[in-house]
Amino acid sequence: MRKYIIFRAEKREPGWKERKLQHTQGLTRILAESFDSSDQPIPEPGYRPTEFVRVDALHDPQEHGYSTHYRQGDWEVTRVETYTPDVPMGEFDLVVICYCKYSPINAPLQPMPERQVSLDSFGDDRDAYQGWLDAQADKQPAEV
Repeated sequence: MRKYIIFRAEKREPGWKERKLQHTQGLTRILAESFDSSDQPIPEPGYRPTEFVRVDALHDPQEHGYSTHYRQGDWEVTRVETYTPDVPMGEFDLVVICYCKYSPINAPLQPMPERQVSLDSFGDDRDAYQGWLDAQADKQPAEV
């Protein structure tokens, strides 16, 4: 089941002046969104979306994307609404809106795990995956 999950701030939650859409700078209550094709259950009240953090002093562009760490976020889901398309031919089988309140916690930062690259990463394109593997083999440092 393909799910589109939106985490949205409840009305009158702090930080609303800083939550802007990047392309228009318009104010938004959207905190995060995710796409989920797994069989995992949808978030329930009490769930906290993961927050991704970049620690500039530890950032290595060869190893990391943007973020170097993650942690349990300061926003907590308070209620959940689900919507199912009238005609099941669209991109998503379910749209989930998770309303959240700001409830800061002192969650520890965890280092991002190493990248896991597999055939799935290339949408089952074996040629592209093999090309990537070959390119990685060429990058191995020479033994001196």
